[in-house]
Amino acid sequence: MFNYIMDFTIVAILVIGITAVMGIITNGIGIKFFGGSTKSEFVDQSNKMQTGWKNVGGR
Repeated sequence: MFNYIMDFTIVAILVIGITAVMGIITNGIGIKFFGGSTKSEFVDQSNKMQTGWKNVGGR
């Protein structure tokens, strides 16, 4: 019984892990090849919002 539970746990972890990694990879490929002009939409909006702010910290 212990071996069954152990095998089931290992397979479950592998299935969940592989699914998560494939989702991240597919999302990255989709943004890179099919993102068009909206690739940096959030970065551009953040930079636009922070225009004129004082730099804090560091040198």
